[in-house]
Amino acid sequence: GWSVHKQQIFYQLLVFLRPPPGHSFILEEDSPWQQPEPCSDIRVELECTCSRQQLMGPALCFLHSTDKKLPKDQRSPLLRTLCTGSYLEVERVASWVQHLVEAAWWRLPHWPCRRLRVLPSSRSCKFLLTSPSQRQSCIELFFALQQGSSDN
Repeated sequence: GWSVHKQQIFYQLLVFLRPPPGHSFILEEDSPWQQPEPCSDIRVELECTCSRQQLMGPALCFLHSTDKKLPKDQRSPLLRTLCTGSYLEVERVASWVQHLVEAAWWRLPHWPCRRLRVLPSSRSCKFLLTSPSQRQSCIELFFALQQGSSDN
């Protein structure tokens, strides 16, 4: 959605997260006797991609990696970067996306004349975009989850 308030345009965008190949997202519901948490736990499970490897050629199976000495979280960049243990951390996802947007911003040919500033937010990504005429737009990205396998 979007709105205008005091000469500033606000955009709110929903970004759906899909698990990469070899992973699935499992939403763990709070039990009835627990206090509801602000964010339910999202477990990331590794899936076997060995059969896919036979059909489609070389592919890395994080579950059956040839380097058995490494713990599972070291074999998967997703687990290593965005998770604590086997659980997806919204704060890490937000920080990672903010860094990606900042890094990509300077590569856009017609946008360097506009200033991008990351605004503080731990569970979403907020950006303030200022044009040469000082017109401002505030953009907030919220994350949603696609449950299940990356094959769905």
